[in-house]
Amino acid sequence: MASLKLAAYRLPPLPTIGEIIKLYNLKAEKQLSQNFLLDMRLTDKIIRQAGILKDMHVCEVGPGPGGLTRSILNAGAADLLVVEKDIRFIPGLQVLPPNLHIIGNLPFSVSTPLLIKWLEQMSNRSGPFMFGRTRLTLTFQKEVAEVDVGVVHFTPLAQPQIQQPFKLVERIVRNAFQFRRKHCRRGLEMLFPESQRQELSEQLLHSADVDPTLRPTELSISEFRALVDAYSRLCQEHEGLNDYEFREELRLKHKTKWAAGNSKEAHLQTTMEGHPNNGC
Repeated sequence: MASLKLAAYRLPPLPTIGEIIKLYNLKAEKQLSQNFLLDMRLTDKIIRQAGILKDMHVCEVGPGPGGLTRSILNAGAADLLVVEKDIRFIPGLQVLPPNLHIIGNLPFSVSTPLLIKWLEQMSNRSGPFMFGRTRLTLTFQKEVAEVDVGVVHFTPLAQPQIQQPFKLVERIVRNAFQFRRKHCRRGLEMLFPESQRQELSEQLLHSADVDPTLRPTELSISEFRALVDAYSRLCQEHEGLNDYEFREELRLKHKTKWAAGNSKEAHLQTTMEGHPNNGC
């Protein structure tokens, strides 16, 4: 015997019962007197005879491929417990999604990376967001030492406002906000190698039609969309630009400078040791 706990949720189209039967090669077993109901109009009519199921806790015995199960969920049952003897049907029933709502008081030290991870999963429809528009209710502290907490609700949009890969969007936003009190140009410049920084940052802002003197907090969603689209075009035109990291360029620059300084010091020391007036 197997049981599943499911809850009502509205999703993009699921495979039909007929498609589930074909996908898992399910056949009605005569010795078990099995009979598949494929017509959702019929299953909806049967469930209506059960009365109002909205917010009810329902137990369905023998769901089979899930025809009546879907009608029960569509009727608004709060919880549905299904009991099925034939384990062949379990995979097909598991495609029916749970009604998820993530709630959390995020630890201060992990709130930013965890939120970025959730936003990426939201964009990619992965993790807890593979089931649909899973909501988030999260609390954030203003400061560690202060009891000043804000509650923020996130509900994924049916379609993203920026039709670009999450990593590209996050890259633009992260660079724009790294100097949040300065003009947006200051952070966006760091998207480009030092040798092309002025030229390409001007091209980016001009192409996106964004005022370079705006602060990051003053940029609208449409302006961020224009910046991401413009940056995407620049990445297509300049090979390797998408992989550029200004911190890595800065690290290599300091490393080269340090190595040059050590080389000069070693050369000076060698020269002094070989000087005829050296008193050593």
